Amino acid sequence: MKDKISLAMARRIALGAQGFNDPRPNSVPDRRHLARVLSRTGLLQIDSVSAVVRAHYMPLYSRLGPYPLTLLDNAAVTRKRAVFEYWAHEASFLPVETYPLMRWRMQRAEQGDEMYLGLARWGRERKAMIDEIYKEVADRGPIAASDIEGHKGNGGWWGWSEAKHAFEWLFWAGRITTAYRRGFERYYDLPERVLPQAVLDLPVPSVEDAHRELLRISARAHGIATYGDLRDYFRLAPGDTKGRIEELVETGELLPVKVEGWDRTAYLHKDARTPRRIEARALLAPFDPVVFERTRTEKLFDFRYRIEIYTPAEKRQYGYYVLPFLLGDRIVARVDLRADRPASILRVHAAYAEAGAPPETAAQLFDELKQIQAWLGLEAIEVTPAGDLGPALADIKVS
Repeated sequence: MKDKISLAMARRIALGAQGFNDPRPNSVPDRRHLARVLSRTGLLQIDSVSAVVRAHYMPLYSRLGPYPLTLLDNAAVTRKRAVFEYWAHEASFLPVETYPLMRWRMQRAEQGDEMYLGLARWGRERKAMIDEIYKEVADRGPIAASDIEGHKGNGGWWGWSEAKHAFEWLFWAGRITTAYRRGFERYYDLPERVLPQAVLDLPVPSVEDAHRELLRISARAHGIATYGDLRDYFRLAPGDTKGRIEELVETGELLPVKVEGWDRTAYLHKDARTPRRIEARALLAPFDPVVFERTRTEKLFDFRYRIEIYTPAEKRQYGYYVLPFLLGDRIVARVDLRADRPASILRVHAAYAEAGAPPETAAQLFDELKQIQAWLGLEAIEVTPAGDLGPALADIKVS
């Protein structure tokens, strides 16, 4: 066991592992920059809420600055695609090279495991319909679940819910995958018609080797992490990781350490950098890997964060869609934002400073808001002076 690591150092290690110590591009970000971010994060969690911009676009913005949204869109649709969709932390974009590492989950899903219990139960009862939907995809793909709604199959009329269940089951099982999206709707096709042949030709590792490699990716993405953090990144079960961490410790890939204030052993990746400073300034999506595991967020940043989209308005503490604001190596504020696209306005409903936020927080946050306004192509910012930072932001805007 190494000597204790300070909490400040742990934060810098974690942020460096996530790419916040990398220089931002001097030119328009391209596929090389996308690949660099993916090499740090290992995944981009997908979410449908577009209050500001859908969450899978934000981690690239947080690390690269303004970039064309088509960069990710194109990486997910061409035959030279860089990413594919599957269940990782949640539904996620993953580098295509990760595809063989997820085959064990697909195979288990086909057997009724590694998927939602209700969907697994439905699949056992509706095998004939699943086979029929699979044939529709094979014959007509790429198609969306909505293309099937109201059509008559051999088993009767297909309602949306029934068809959607079949598509989701087939997606979990890896028998179909996302060819592209229109809006946010998936269009499905067979993996052999979507993924690059070089990826399909990659050897499929044993289950144990796949889990070990996923833990390696998780460890690199975290920099420093507890056992629970390492498992959670790809939602691996305790039974699947029993012994794997110890093996990585034995080979020297993970180094057990104590972190100031943590009550559990942490593991430091052997290649983790320890930056002297982190000079980040970024708004983070609710599902950015830096904050998507809320317990880890509290341990690292002393920042309690919950998304309140499904909380009744009168019971919300901070707002509907609240983004943490990272400045240096601390989360110093949070801001409730909405991109009002019909009015072409970025609406700042409220902003709150964290305890110990530096005096320049409001000015730095406003500069970041101006940057995201321009990135989203909105014409103006409107600040409602709610929250303890709201009046300062409103004053900056007026001046």
